[in-house]
Amino acid sequence: MLNHAIATLQAWFPAPAVEAHCDGPCGVYDPSSARIAAEAVLSMTKKIVDLDLPAAGDKGGQIAYHNTLSRYIAIKEEQAQIAKDEVLILWTDYFKPVHLEQFPDLHDTFWKAAKLCSACKVEVSLQHAQELMETVQKIHNMFWTSKSRDIPWYTAS
Repeated sequence: MLNHAIATLQAWFPAPAVEAHCDGPCGVYDPSSARIAAEAVLSMTKKIVDLDLPAAGDKGGQIAYHNTLSRYIAIKEEQAQIAKDEVLILWTDYFKPVHLEQFPDLHDTFWKAAKLCSACKVEVSLQHAQELMETVQKIHNMFWTSKSRDIPWYTAS
């Protein structure tokens, strides 16, 4: 009975068709979120590589080492996932087929960025962390070029 009443109301007062570019039509996109997360991945990777092992038998040092290492790894993986999410939002919500004419390697660039984010989560690789930064920089340039704006690339670190 309730379903019939709702169907009748929908027939009498149909909702107008709407379109949105994404789940929430805010129109606010910026690759800086991906850059910040990618920078954190690179920073944590460097800190992990530079972390000194404590002397054997130094129980306090071992505990501190493992605590610090665990925190660095957790942050690195969390930030790699954030970078991946931000990159995928730009790829799937902001960039449109018309951008492929302007950037023929658009799909390859975003696919590479997503794969690098995954690689940075599962391994400790300065090479992959640096490649992630370089790929995010390329995305930065594509994004701002698509908006006909000259926004220089910068890093916080």
